[in-house]
Amino acid sequence: MKNQSKRFKRFGWTLLALILLAIVAMAFVIDQLNIPPRQLAPYLERRADGHQQVLVDTMRQASNMLQQLDRGTTLRHLPQQWNIGAQAQAGSRAGGGANLVMVSTATELKQAINLAQAGQVITMMPGHYQINGDGSLEMHAAGKENAPITIRAERPGTVFVELNAGEGFKVSAPWWIVENLNIRGICQQQEFCEHAFHVVGKAAHFVARNNTVTDFNAHFKINGEDGFFPDFGLIEGNTLTNSGPRQTDSPVTPIDLVAASHWRIARNLISDFIKAKGDRVSYGAFVKGGGADNRIEQNIVLCEYMLQGNPGQQVGLSLGGGGTGPQYCRDRRCITEQDGGVIQANLIASCSDDGIYLNSAAASKIMHNTLVDTGGITARFAASTADVEGNLVDSVIRERDSGLLRPDENMGTGALRLYLGLHPVRDLFRAPAALDFSFRTRPPMREPDQPVPDLCGSGMRSKSVSYGAFEDFSGCAGKQQK
Repeated sequence: MKNQSKRFKRFGWTLLALILLAIVAMAFVIDQLNIPPRQLAPYLERRADGHQQVLVDTMRQASNMLQQLDRGTTLRHLPQQWNIGAQAQAGSRAGGGANLVMVSTATELKQAINLAQAGQVITMMPGHYQINGDGSLEMHAAGKENAPITIRAERPGTVFVELNAGEGFKVSAPWWIVENLNIRGICQQQEFCEHAFHVVGKAAHFVARNNTVTDFNAHFKINGEDGFFPDFGLIEGNTLTNSGPRQTDSPVTPIDLVAASHWRIARNLISDFIKAKGDRVSYGAFVKGGGADNRIEQNIVLCEYMLQGNPGQQVGLSLGGGGTGPQYCRDRRCITEQDGGVIQANLIASCSDDGIYLNSAAASKIMHNTLVDTGGITARFAASTADVEGNLVDSVIRERDSGLLRPDENMGTGALRLYLGLHPVRDLFRAPAALDFSFRTRPPMREPDQPVPDLCGSGMRSKSVSYGAFEDFSGCAGKQQK
């Protein structure tokens, strides 16, 4: 009996040692791979496809468990008023006088655009304007630096443009401004509503300001044409969203910029860009195709805002996107997808995939962003190099396929903690599942080398500042809408 008791004890200790060894080995593998659970989960399901049902069911259960560990309890988001994006009280910056052209119908709008001259301000009277599939609004006349051509509503919230067309405003000449409009795609087959704005070729110095744009695959499509590229554009203070998942195989990306350079994408609210068909991969905004010096800063990106629980992979912001065919690249080669791109002071939340994704993006700067409930920051491929500084990341910061990051004072979350359901960065906020990103207590602070912008405040932050995009979230969010 004594010998049998000893054998049982030895067996018990051996089994415990094997279990501990397996746990240590698993922890080591997780730490080395640095893959967040939300990205491992769909991989497991794909690997099980076509196998016996018991394996499919097991992998599905494992996937659900991983998603729960990483994403936590899902709360239904309520609509909110945001101080980022299109604002009801914003004033027009355009002039008037003798150059003012008033229109009140869709026909008059088309005529005014066709006959437009530098310095004119085409002002749309309050009402609804429906543009059908008989051609887009061709903006082919050239403005000038001191005399741009403007299309506007004098007061935001009074002009509603309904587009039953593949693309609405096609801009092919420089120095146009569009501001204060509400634009919606109304195609019976929603996949046909591709772009509200298509900015091409010689359309440099285009500005879109304070517009609300809804129900398109790519609300803004920007690309070269005939060897020319629409550089130096500005997309500022717009609200870009969709009322439902996009039933399309086409790219779903509210800001889809290819081969253009020196754009600034700032202070926009970008949300609900779900791709329901094809590869089901979508982006809030990307810049790719061999351009340079593009800046994405002080935006709020909510991959799942009012559209929650849909399948697919939603990426917040990207330098490089999913890559570009050489024929569409600025240099016809795309040795790099982006050079010198900046992603700074953005809030990115509720994304099933990466919050920030770098694909062959050289000399990038990823500075003081706040990422909550995303797959974190990823740099992929040898061409990707980035300074990553001052970010507050509720996930991993990682390199893939020889990408190179130079991290400096970021607050992230190790992969192992995510697999244990631990979220120390997320816990800094009052109610992140309800999109309340107010800090519970005084946030962690750092001393930046250079001033950084404040997403929710005015001016620049210097000296002792909080990690991430803002000091006080109350400056970004208003009251919940009823």
